[in-house]
Amino acid sequence: MKNTLIALAAAGLVSFGAAAQAGDAAAGATAYATCIGCHGAAGEGGVGPKLAGAPAAETVAKLNKYKAGEQVGPMTSMMAPMAAGLSDADIANIAAYTASL
Repeated sequence: MKNTLIALAAAGLVSFGAAAQAGDAAAGATAYATCIGCHGAAGEGGVGPKLAGAPAAETVAKLNKYKAGEQVGPMTSMMAPMAAGLSDADIANIAAYTASL
């Protein structure tokens, strides 16, 4: 019985963690407002690349690299300052939103 309760509690924590990382697309739509100038209103691209439909995990990884100041590509000098002010939740939310486009 004790092992069952421990297993259920652990499973609940794992699923909660996954949900927290998944992001909120509605909140991401609001945060994405600062991205529109370069990536387009529907994520279609423009000055920046197309983001619509990109896997959320890929977007999260790139934004985290920009935020950390890592060189990602030719637009790093533009993206690093934009990503620097984003929280982990903002990043997850924006990624969820652009994946849904």
